[in-house]
Amino acid sequence: MTTTTRTEAPALTGLPFLGSMLDLKNDSLGTFLRAQRDHGDVVKITAGPPGLRATVYGVFSAEGAQQVLAGESANFRKDNAFYQEVRESFGNGLLTSQDEDYLRQRRLVQPLFTKRRVDGYAAAIATEVTTLTGEWQGSGATTVDVHQEMTRLALRAVSRILFGTDVDTAVEIVERSFPELGAYVLRRGYSPLKVPRDWPTPGNRRAAVVHRALYEVCDRIIAERRDSDQAPADGDDLLTLLIGAESVEDGSFDATELREQVLVFLLAGHETTATSLGFALHLLARHPEVLKRAHEEVDRVLGDRTPEATDLDALPYVTRVLKEAMRLFPAAPVIGRRAVAATEVGGVPIPAGADVIVAPWVTHRHPAYWEDAERFDPDRFTPEAEAARPRYAWFPFGGGPRACIGQHFSMLESVIALAMMLQRYGFEAVDTEVPVSSAITLQVTGPARCRLVPRAG
Repeated sequence: MTTTTRTEAPALTGLPFLGSMLDLKNDSLGTFLRAQRDHGDVVKITAGPPGLRATVYGVFSAEGAQQVLAGESANFRKDNAFYQEVRESFGNGLLTSQDEDYLRQRRLVQPLFTKRRVDGYAAAIATEVTTLTGEWQGSGATTVDVHQEMTRLALRAVSRILFGTDVDTAVEIVERSFPELGAYVLRRGYSPLKVPRDWPTPGNRRAAVVHRALYEVCDRIIAERRDSDQAPADGDDLLTLLIGAESVEDGSFDATELREQVLVFLLAGHETTATSLGFALHLLARHPEVLKRAHEEVDRVLGDRTPEATDLDALPYVTRVLKEAMRLFPAAPVIGRRAVAATEVGGVPIPAGADVIVAPWVTHRHPAYWEDAERFDPDRFTPEAEAARPRYAWFPFGGGPRACIGQHFSMLESVIALAMMLQRYGFEAVDTEVPVSSAITLQVTGPARCRLVPRAG
């Protein structure tokens, strides 16, 4: 793509005193869309009053995202204020660590996420889906909030795979702790003035309580699992494998490192999958012709048997439904970095030390790659259509050397869960639109209710 070098990035128009602060606070995703529409693929956005003003460079093209996440990944680091807050609350695990810490962790964890190993979790996923749909049937439920239900399903599934038999205790603590900590991280990450965490403010005290509860349950389960008498007989849960992960070069994880990996897997392993599944169901409920095609594929391939990992390749349309849901509602709608050295993106200068964001939310709607971008159309993900687009026109799992290590697990869980629910139910939308906002992950801020329509058989 030919580019012409500019002397400065085009700037998003804001208020004289506050810049775009209120727009970002009220609707950051819409603000980024407007920035790309009005000013192009690299836009300078300022927010806050003079003296406390923050500046971020939005990079919205597929080519720009590839440069930031892959081609020049060493120059774009997780050094911004937001990641520091995530690090403080959830630890220095794979999501937030850098340099040799990250490389060591990745080397130790990578063998636990091979396709063969992940495929072995299919039965555990199916067990949790069967439990959920059994609860729907047993309660006589006719309407459910699919986002809430998929959050519960994904959290239980990742907890079972991570902890084995210690599911219920962990789920109860995580359900209570993660929303509170997530909101705390968001407030601090975007605040120009941060009160020290150890000051006894109401927000700090609430965060400390849930933070302590979360750490305590993880530490207890880890300590018990280190005791051979407490380890599951098959030793195949992810925590047991993490405890046993070691190499001559990298050693093994100590107790603090184990806790940090567990917290990252809990956070990234349930919120992302829950978002994909919840929106896939809601979009199917709003598009009966797509739902019909998905039902037909599931009936033809599976009948009434439980899907296995080997069935994924035989369910291409269900997979395309999920990919299109992840296009429209990426679980990580905005990804932040900080430039180490001055560079150019798309012919626009990025100064050293600048905060930079790439935004799947915007790139997934970019008119250069997606015609009628707001329309739900799973056939955008036929092999031919995918091959015709730039690699980073769709990147819900990030990209480059820091691409999500759990993306195969997420797709396995999502396809199996969606197929099993489609075996048993049709869905009709009660709420036609679902409001969202951006936090650590994409947040649903209103109801996402669907009517359950039991299928015969």
